[in-house]
Amino acid sequence: MARYTGPVCKLCRREAQKLFLKGDKCLTDKCPVERRPYPPGEHGRSRRKESEYYIQLREKQKAKRIYGVLERQFRNYYELAAKRKGVTGENLLQILESRLDNTIYRIGFASSRAMARQDVRHGHIAVNGRRVDIPSFRVKPGDIITVIGDVARIKEAAESVNKAAVPSWLDVDYENLTAKVVGVPSRQDIDVPVQEKLIVELYSK
Repeated sequence: MARYTGPVCKLCRREAQKLFLKGDKCLTDKCPVERRPYPPGEHGRSRRKESEYYIQLREKQKAKRIYGVLERQFRNYYELAAKRKGVTGENLLQILESRLDNTIYRIGFASSRAMARQDVRHGHIAVNGRRVDIPSFRVKPGDIITVIGDVARIKEAAESVNKAAVPSWLDVDYENLTAKVVGVPSRQDIDVPVQEKLIVELYSK
């Protein structure tokens, strides 16, 4: 699956806020958003007229960048969310949250979604006893996630995780590096700075 390979700090600057794409670096003074809190490029500091379409587009781009998803896959997620019962915007966020790479990040086995994606691609993660190397694999209630092998980076991340920040739909055993999906993500569990209603309005045009 294709992915963005450019400088991720520029993505945060483009949205004029921290998207926490670089893990621990985002929490330090070295974060470029702290130094240059304006969009990159020659016209980054110039004022832009923020139309309704522009605001909706920025929300969509922000969500794509947070979860590391490109346009075609994001559109497919939206169409799937629209077919489900319930609120389309919340359905969309639930689908994005249930991706395996995001789940690894949420339980604290990686300091960023990009690192979680790499761990999955390298075959360090198993679901229900089977190795899964597809970051977009979607977990469901009852799934058991385990770490394969002795991966120092995952252990280090797990030791420094803020256990209070782990969402209620995940139950984690940090001693054995395992986790169980005990429910589906609710909107209260999803702390991403995204107004999903604007994304639905954009795609509904």
